Amino acid sequence: MPAIEDYRFGRIVIDGEEQARDVIVLPDRIVRNWWREDGHKLVMSDLDDVLEELPERLLVGTGAYGQLRPEPETLEQLRERGIEVEALPTAEAVRRYGELDPRRTAAALHLTC
Repeated sequence: MPAIEDYRFGRIVIDGEEQARDVIVLPDRIVRNWWREDGHKLVMSDLDDVLEELPERLLVGTGAYGQLRPEPETLEQLRERGIEVEALPTAEAVRRYGELDPRRTAAALHLTC
């Protein structure tokens, strides 16, 4: 399971490897260079590639200043699938990830604003 070791504006270290683009951390893999339709919105299609792999909890790192906004419809659709979602500024999401069971938690992390 991936370990998030450090986060600072614009960079994150996962399993000793620095990433400079948004990422999704899943229990069994890391999705690098995560891209969204609208850079500061999270819509359901932004998660299409990982939807079937999402465990019971998803942390959304909304950026250093909380600029990424999950759309209410997206949150509702995830909850309907049995996925609990927490949207937090990325530093807080990383801290929270460290408190939770990584086998049951994913993190979609916006690294900048």
